[in-house]
Amino acid sequence: MKKSLLALAVLGAFAGAASAQSSVTLFGIVDVNARYVKNGDQNVKQLGTDGINSSRLGFRGVEDLGGGLKAGFWIEGALSPDNGTAGGQTWRRRSTVSLLGGFGEVRLGRDYTPTFWNMTVFDPFGTNGVGSLLNLVASGPVTTPLASGANTLVRADNSIGYFLPSGIGGLYGQAMVAAGEGTSGNKYAGGRIGYAAGPVDIATAYGQTQIAGDRKYKQFDLGGSFAFGPAKLTGQYIRMQSDLGGFDVKADLWQVGAIVALGQGELHAAYDQVKGKEDIEGMKARQFAVGYVYNLSKRTALYGTVSDLKNQGGTSFVVATPPAAGVNAKSRGFEAGLRHSF
Repeated sequence: MKKSLLALAVLGAFAGAASAQSSVTLFGIVDVNARYVKNGDQNVKQLGTDGINSSRLGFRGVEDLGGGLKAGFWIEGALSPDNGTAGGQTWRRRSTVSLLGGFGEVRLGRDYTPTFWNMTVFDPFGTNGVGSLLNLVASGPVTTPLASGANTLVRADNSIGYFLPSGIGGLYGQAMVAAGEGTSGNKYAGGRIGYAAGPVDIATAYGQTQIAGDRKYKQFDLGGSFAFGPAKLTGQYIRMQSDLGGFDVKADLWQVGAIVALGQGELHAAYDQVKGKEDIEGMKARQFAVGYVYNLSKRTALYGTVSDLKNQGGTSFVVATPPAAGVNAKSRGFEAGLRHSF
């Protein structure tokens, strides 16, 4: 009896907290696939995740403060539905609190960097699965671009962000600074500005991360898309630069792609190429990927993607791991899966 009363009291406390918000939403995505990956002479068959969207669980809410001012929060963690683990439930996909109004939005916490936004928005595969543009950014088991040690490729801890308000003639943009707090590779500053109207969307982004001492990782991105009829063409150019202690590393990454509506489905395709500059000149890799998404409903889709990646000049990029990466080895992958959002 005492346990039942305690449970009711806890539920009442949560209900009271929720009612203080104008809206609170629980949301998520579950994306699971059958995947085959061959890297060099090694291959792996597995049940994988995140083929077209990253699996996640999150909560978001908005409170109307009056006078056009609102407060909001967003917490989101990763899921691994293939084995049921919740390794991301430290909420490291996103954990932010915001103040919104006619001035735009001020956002605090762990969030996506402006440079990553440009990469993922103009990638036909949304930087997910075996066709992701990110396959040519981080090499093998190295999770930082150009082995720089910068851990802000996708998100930044301890960030303060500002977003322009909507409704200013198609112009949009954001800026972010993130404190390193004594952690190497986490002090970030960057911004993104773009214009979207009718069939045209074009944006550019720049950011740099302080690694250690005077060492920095810098990234510039220019991307765009053009829609006509059932098709949308996309393209982007990315310059990556890192100082590895007297070893100057630069690389240029190009992508051209397309998304074509076909009935209830969509055809996705992209060609990516990265070439080394300065002290890594001669290193290069290319990737070609094509996929199809069939929408069973607005929230549920079946999909399949195939990708082929070729390394040259000492590169070791892969479409997925395991198996381990190999220098100058080919990497190929196929996945077919089901995605449901709620």
